[in-house]
Amino acid sequence: MTALMPPPELRQLALQALMQPDPTQKVALVRGVYGLSAIFSIAPDQHFQAPDTPDALPGSPARPELRSHLDVHKRSPFTTEGLAALLHAVTHIEFNAINLALDAIWRFGGMPHAYYLDWLKVAVEEAQHFSLLRAHLQTMGYDYGDFPAHTGLWDMTAKTSGDVLARMALVPRTLEARGLDATPPMQAKLRKVGTPHALRAVEILEVILRDEIGHVAIGNQWYRALCAQRGLEPVATYALLAAQYGAPRVKGPLNLSARRHAGFDAVELELLCLNC
Repeated sequence: MTALMPPPELRQLALQALMQPDPTQKVALVRGVYGLSAIFSIAPDQHFQAPDTPDALPGSPARPELRSHLDVHKRSPFTTEGLAALLHAVTHIEFNAINLALDAIWRFGGMPHAYYLDWLKVAVEEAQHFSLLRAHLQTMGYDYGDFPAHTGLWDMTAKTSGDVLARMALVPRTLEARGLDATPPMQAKLRKVGTPHALRAVEILEVILRDEIGHVAIGNQWYRALCAQRGLEPVATYALLAAQYGAPRVKGPLNLSARRHAGFDAVELELLCLNC
């Protein structure tokens, strides 16, 4: 009698995808894992050992060259190269967002199954965003890796690797939430550029903004659930975590409508408006 093979395990699959350096293969792995949703198992109580090689996480290609955000120069989007550089920066953010969603799955044990399924949904949507932007860059004669990029999103992911509460507070509902604010002004600028490539980018950014509202909402949901579990008051705890981990200050103008849809309450928005 043939022994039945155990079902694939989600957190191990997420770690494998996270370690994959090739962007095309990473996207394929994420989509493959999502396609196994009906049959995979989830081992929330299992401890997975991180790779011994420090550079293995996250798996990243040799290009783009990574620099401090202070060393990544801005170009005018009214030139073809400048527009490509701007879109490349957003493409890099989306590539990092795939990695942070995968990291949220494999790294943190002890969470409900719904947590892991939520972050798998985020990972596959981020993979779609990356693919849309990369394909658009290619129509312009460029590709991911052609411009330098910075590591800001992953830096905070690494800082919060020891505490899922800090991760939920400071990555989805802080750094990713900044994208909710930044996207409409970027779209307005691209509409002024007015070229077919710029207007197509506006359409892609609209898809990304719609999905990112849901991603930030997932971060808000799990942040509040963890605060309740630990007996913590969410607003005060957020201020403490932001100071402890050196979270960047929120800059206005805020996209209040998007933030409300993503689950920020009136008290949080009032404090953010006062501090930005």
